[in-house]
Amino acid sequence: MKREIVSQPSGMAAPGGHYSHGVIVEAGRTLYVAGQVPLDEFGNVVSKGDAGGQARQALENLRRVVEEAGGSLADIAKTTVFVTSLDARGPVGAARKEFFGADPPANTFLVISSLADPEFLVEIEAIVPLP
Repeated sequence: MKREIVSQPSGMAAPGGHYSHGVIVEAGRTLYVAGQVPLDEFGNVVSKGDAGGQARQALENLRRVVEEAGGSLADIAKTTVFVTSLDARGPVGAARKEFFGADPPANTFLVISSLADPEFLVEIEAIVPLP
């Protein structure tokens, strides 16, 4: 699958966090990954009170779904991150850097009042063109 980053369009500021402004993909199948939350394989909430740790668990869960479908983290074109506090921006951004490296997918970051469980601080969904 061809994946091309659109990182610095003319007349626009560079991305202010760890994301790309856009991603161009050529693919025949697309995986839409449901919001992944900080649950381990037994359904336990991981890293209670720690947005960075919860983001890592959500991203690890996301990775597992993508790989099960035949893709990889490098194939992800777009993520949407939901957090319950703006204070989570830094820790979540650091976790994204660990998982996505130098060519991150496009991203939307939203601060909302609540997630499905009061202990969840982070939820991450993705759109993945598969190879």
